[in-house]
Amino acid sequence: MQRSGIADLPLHGGHVPSWLADRMTKLGTAIAESIVYHSGPSELLSRLSDPFWFQALGSVMGMDWHSSGITTSVLGALKRGLNPRAHELGIHVCGGRGRHSRRTPEELRAVAETRGLNGDELARLSRLTARIDNNAIVDGFQLYLHGFIVSTTGEWAVVQQGMNDRTGLARRYHWHSSSVRDFTCAPHTAIVGESQGTIMNLVDAKAGSAQAAMLDIVRDNPERTLASARKLRMASHHEVRAENVDLNRLGAVLATAYDRELRDFASLLLVEKLGPRTLQSLALIAEVVHGAPSRFSDPARFSFALGGKDGHPFPVPLKVYDASISVLRRSLEVAKLGDSEKLDGFARLDGFVRAVERTRSPQANFEQALRHEERISKSMAGRTVFEDKKRSKTRGGQLSLFE
Repeated sequence: MQRSGIADLPLHGGHVPSWLADRMTKLGTAIAESIVYHSGPSELLSRLSDPFWFQALGSVMGMDWHSSGITTSVLGALKRGLNPRAHELGIHVCGGRGRHSRRTPEELRAVAETRGLNGDELARLSRLTARIDNNAIVDGFQLYLHGFIVSTTGEWAVVQQGMNDRTGLARRYHWHSSSVRDFTCAPHTAIVGESQGTIMNLVDAKAGSAQAAMLDIVRDNPERTLASARKLRMASHHEVRAENVDLNRLGAVLATAYDRELRDFASLLLVEKLGPRTLQSLALIAEVVHGAPSRFSDPARFSFALGGKDGHPFPVPLKVYDASISVLRRSLEVAKLGDSEKLDGFARLDGFVRAVERTRSPQANFEQALRHEERISKSMAGRTVFEDKKRSKTRGGQLSLFE
């Protein structure tokens, strides 16, 4: 399993409005709580250190599917939602963007004091991971966001992001303590993102000779080193497109939601009477909670749960968002009382959708699916950050979600 990596994301301006930020906190917390309930804090850390899963999480929460803002908004939502319940869930989210990132060592020491952990060691790890990604990987990105998530047992994950002003991209770095064997030799197990040519990575597994050469330089006469250096000369789309989505996987979700027979059975799995649009959202949320790592290779697909704040692939349907949070929260509350039937229904729903995918191989009609979302957007209280702009007129044509 690839549990860490690098992802390049376009820099986007703007902000997350309160109507979305509040819902992201509630949904993100419920998803994290579900994972902890089923598999424990270690599994949540493992998923956060997977760049594809992290992107899918941001997409299913209503953020733009490949925006750099996913990192800030998801970490912020989890920090707001999980920290007040850290004593119960065993997860602490420290750090953040800008000045908040500089407070990470202080926050980690405070957590360590209450949990009996080594605060100085956690602070050292925080600084070390930041220095490696900022200085040892010479890729043109300067860190501006640093998130350190730690469990009560001392296991940790790091999610941090750098900015490249020249290319207009942000790059996200993921770490997981269980996959780090040597901080100087491939602490990242994967690099995921658009290639920008050859870069200098001094913690690459093949960088041993470069590391040795640097040590020789440090020990050498400074004038000789400077003389050698003088001779050296150093030589993206916002919208969701069909090619960004696995149409068979999306087709299975849409079939489950809109085929009457499948929808009725799926509702029984969740022990809920649900409309098709809420079921569509919950099916994708269930996959974020229960899906295997290979299921997150197309994170844009998860934006078909609750849209995106900029209207890509469609406006955030607030009625569906609130209904999804309500169903998941009710399931968690009754599970705390010893009745896990509702919460286990999400695992059954995820398995059922995958069975539909295998047996029926439904191919989603991407354009028709978008048209359908346009048609129902107003009835679902669809909303974007561009409230002052008129929504485009709904296109005509007969609805067919499958080819």
